Amino acid sequence: MPHAAAVHIIVPVKWVPDAQLERRFTEQRRIDRSEGILGELDEYPLEAALQIKEAAEAEVRVSALTIGPDGASTAAKKALQIGADDAFHLSDEALTGADVSATSAALKAAVEQILAGSELDGDAQTLVLTGMSSEDGESGAVPAQLAERLGAHLITQVTELSLEEGRLTATRVSTGSGHSEQQKLAAPLPAVVSVTDQANDPRYPNFKAIMAAKKKPLTTWQLSDVALEPAAAEAKLQVHSAEARPPRTAGEIITDEGDAGVKIVEFLAKERVL
Repeated sequence: MPHAAAVHIIVPVKWVPDAQLERRFTEQRRIDRSEGILGELDEYPLEAALQIKEAAEAEVRVSALTIGPDGASTAAKKALQIGADDAFHLSDEALTGADVSATSAALKAAVEQILAGSELDGDAQTLVLTGMSSEDGESGAVPAQLAERLGAHLITQVTELSLEEGRLTATRVSTGSGHSEQQKLAAPLPAVVSVTDQANDPRYPNFKAIMAAKKKPLTTWQLSDVALEPAAAEAKLQVHSAEARPPRTAGEIITDEGDAGVKIVEFLAKERVL
């Protein structure tokens, strides 16, 4: 009986501004990323990768990949603490303000570089697991563009995922036509899969895992290290203006004198909610 092929799972994770803090913008009208955390939505694909590794009979390696400024290494280190075997950080000034197109191009180049240097045998298969979206951009478009660039199969919005003998079985939620329905899908590797926050309960790193992460490799690259020209990572989306969210105003109290319902409807109509 032939042995099962090894699998290299790559999980792109993002360093995002802490949602608990006030969002700030730079002079270039970009989000200030001087402070950040590992995006919570990226913990779900990471957990899915670790569950696949734990259930697999074949050798599975889980690599975390992040793109961003120097501080983004914090996200990579957190992924190592959670359980990734190694991590890669692509940091280059040319990637500042990267949009979906630039991000997917950079991810594709980094994924290929990771695979080129993989310690797994030559017939190893590839699986890229992403979050459903990032907390800051929220476009959810990167997985599709990355799959297209890699020439890989794509499954999005996955709530259940398993891998057996190089074939994925997934449950996803479709929300088209005004209602939602579950769909059962299957696809061979290589594949890109976006995982939702309904897929699992991410693990929390204990002290032992945090200490073990200090010995795991974290590689930092520039664009030249992944054979990507700066022009290929140039954002096509330009921000012409950005304003801070206006302060929250006091609510309006409506005393019910028998006509509260009418007053509420009038208020909502005035605010153009209805």
